[in-house]
Amino acid sequence: MNPSDIVNLIKDAAHESGFELAGVSPIRDFPELEYFPQWVIDGYAGEMKYMEATNDTGELKRRSVKSTFPWAQSVVLCAINYNTAYPYSIENQDLKKGWIARYSWGQQDYHDAVMRRLRVVESRLRECIPDELTTRCYVDTGPILERVYAKYAGIGWVGKNTCILNQELGSWLFLGVILASLELPPDDPVPDRCGSCTRCIEACPTDALVEPYKLDANRCISYLTIEKKGGIPAALREGVGRNVFGCDICQDVCPWNREAPATRAAEFQPREGLVNPDLEWLAEITAQEFQEKFRGSAIKRAKRNGVRRNAITAMGNSRNQSFVPALERLTNDEDPVVAEAAVWAANKLTEISDK
Repeated sequence: MNPSDIVNLIKDAAHESGFELAGVSPIRDFPELEYFPQWVIDGYAGEMKYMEATNDTGELKRRSVKSTFPWAQSVVLCAINYNTAYPYSIENQDLKKGWIARYSWGQQDYHDAVMRRLRVVESRLRECIPDELTTRCYVDTGPILERVYAKYAGIGWVGKNTCILNQELGSWLFLGVILASLELPPDDPVPDRCGSCTRCIEACPTDALVEPYKLDANRCISYLTIEKKGGIPAALREGVGRNVFGCDICQDVCPWNREAPATRAAEFQPREGLVNPDLEWLAEITAQEFQEKFRGSAIKRAKRNGVRRNAITAMGNSRNQSFVPALERLTNDEDPVVAEAAVWAANKLTEISDK
């Protein structure tokens, strides 16, 4: 098969597997990759030390695919829509309820759901060149800046909120990556269509978008509620609002998501109780219930006490006085981070009631 036919086969396999989009990027020193080392130096990666991983030459792995994988010639990008037909987080007005990021509602961890489809595409590709092809598959876990390559594979452009945006599907996209030791004809890059819009920057409650296209993870609600260990910095707790795992605000306000279609994938439909979850339930969830409810879920990444810490912070931000008795109980929790969060939340609600 000639390279163009192989690309067509890849795209057909991707669509048959459930991906809405697929494309090929060359491996080059794209201008966007030059920003990454400085982003790390500036401390914007927070405690995510894996972002600082280097290869044998001392170069950041995510900065240079070619130095990390010398055999790689092309990057195949596949994207699947995970949006569902439920209201956005900015529409949640129930003071007893919190918010879990849309991507983690599903029946199956997105890493597994996307990788299963990606392996099918990889297998079809390897059938073309069975003895001479080297490949690697990644779903949000590999040493590669997927969004940059997604742009040059024609999937979408990198928006001012740093999410990949597609003109038809919006930004509710999971990306799967296949590195291949085969030079394939690339797709055309997608032009930036954010224009003068700054809604995502203005809407961020913690000012994590320090400028267009630059995110300070230390201030990002997704980082604070998932990656951050220990207590959430006191100065940022109020900005966390009622988010208990991740955050969708910068995507919720994006004009390109106004008419984003709902996914066809059953795995991304929400588990019961995860859309606008009850905060008191999450704050007091037992270890056994946590294991049962979130088995196979991306939410387990934050661990039980991380989710409880976040729910308690959300309770403090809720202005709902009915939470005070539960928070007072939780001030005696055996986990010191949970107990400290409960003290903060109870005091915050008490201060509000005294005004």
